Amino acid sequence: MKNIRSSTLRGVVLLTATGITSQIIAFVYRIFLSQLVGAEIMGLYQLIMPVYAVMLSLSSVGLTSAVSNLSARYQAMGDMRGVWEVRNQALRLFFALAALPCALILCFSDGVSVAIIGDARTQLGLLLLVPCLILTGVENVQKYYFYGTGCVRPAALTELIEQVLRTILILGLLSLLLPQYPERIVGIIVTGMILCEIFSAVTQTVLFRRHLGPPGALRGKHRTQVKLSRNIMTIAVPIGFTALLGNLIGSANSILVPRLLVQGGMERAEAMQSFGVMFGMTFPMLYLPTAFLGALNLILAPKLAEAAALGRMDLVRLRVRKSVAAANLLLIPALALLAVVGPGLGAILYKDPRVGNHLDLLALGVLLSCWQTLMGNALSGLNLQAKAAKIVIFSDVVQLAITWATVGRPEWGLRGFAWGYVISSALGAWLCWRKLAEETGLTLPVYDWFIAPLLGAALSATCTRLLHSILIRGGAGVVTIELYCLVFGLVLYLAALQAQGISFRGLLRDGGLVKGEKTR
Repeated sequence: MKNIRSSTLRGVVLLTATGITSQIIAFVYRIFLSQLVGAEIMGLYQLIMPVYAVMLSLSSVGLTSAVSNLSARYQAMGDMRGVWEVRNQALRLFFALAALPCALILCFSDGVSVAIIGDARTQLGLLLLVPCLILTGVENVQKYYFYGTGCVRPAALTELIEQVLRTILILGLLSLLLPQYPERIVGIIVTGMILCEIFSAVTQTVLFRRHLGPPGALRGKHRTQVKLSRNIMTIAVPIGFTALLGNLIGSANSILVPRLLVQGGMERAEAMQSFGVMFGMTFPMLYLPTAFLGALNLILAPKLAEAAALGRMDLVRLRVRKSVAAANLLLIPALALLAVVGPGLGAILYKDPRVGNHLDLLALGVLLSCWQTLMGNALSGLNLQAKAAKIVIFSDVVQLAITWATVGRPEWGLRGFAWGYVISSALGAWLCWRKLAEETGLTLPVYDWFIAPLLGAALSATCTRLLHSILIRGGAGVVTIELYCLVFGLVLYLAALQAQGISFRGLLRDGGLVKGEKTR
């Protein structure tokens, strides 16, 4: 048990450290990118990324989850030949699945860019997404072997290096080649992504072969391709189908927003700029505190699958509790403080005051979305992918419906999207929690998980807002104001937790263990 905990902790720490570093680099990259190309180009770039997400969900998202889960299962049984065969068959399935979306984009890029996306300037970027997709799929299938088996260092470090390379290459290419037409600028950005994916795909292939060793020396029983495909697709289909529907609905949201803003009376350029600011600047700033969540999810699902396979529901409950407790202790105060200092911080970083628009609602939506993601990932770890899928699809449909009903009205605009984000995420989080509690018997430590962090964050945000006003009236510099408020808010939050008898160490150790409940 100590070895399991130690291994899990090391993996989470490493992934969290590299994830936070990568997120910071990506954040800095977006700041310089937005300053180089402007809000309108950011909007065009954001329009093609949902298409990329749809292509990935069609071809590889479910396969990577299957590789992670099956690799963990076969390694636990000492069947390393099975791990090798899973990777090989997953790659074959990926190329087969990627053929259709790649062919469609290559043949109909003009129609997709004009009729579906609604802007012909995205055509070059769409065409360049095809090689980017192939390389990303090859990389991810092998990377998720490392995540599933708990050997996270090779994958985590490669991802970090890739992020650094992406920043250097894309910003370097833009600095050398600008000014250009908008379509070419989007193409330059995607070209930089392709160069980074070449590095990652080659590196992951080499690392996989070196880590696993020669296939002839691996122990385990041989499985037919038919049996392997069946095992892989049993896991991959519900996850991939969910990701596909979710990304299709998300893409519809992204494509609809600029069109509805124009319908509501905005000029086309202004609508694209507003879209680019919210999705290319505000959301990346708000998602900065969630960097550790990706690492947590990558580790949590295989560990829950392992505990469930051993019949250790007490261990399942403990791991879920610890995960939610860690997320709440970090996310609640960080997002509360960003809601206060975010407008000033966004204006400093992006040179655009519109970054602070609707920040309060979007911060709440990000928190609720993180809860939904964490609970849904726990359901997937318990082999309840289909249940999680239905919840995700339902919440995405709610978001799309609210977007459709509100964004095109002048009195709502982008605030309608923000309200839809909050409502849909709240519904998704509640439904995921209800199903998880039903399946595991997990009780809800309301005070430790929610009330204490929320009270601390509310006190911190209120006092920080007051300090912010005082410093502004005193004539302090903008950078000084934001820095003082961030430090003051964090210290006050920690003090508020201590005053309520909540310690980080205790909560992370037992995750808010309900009185009378024991773990073995």
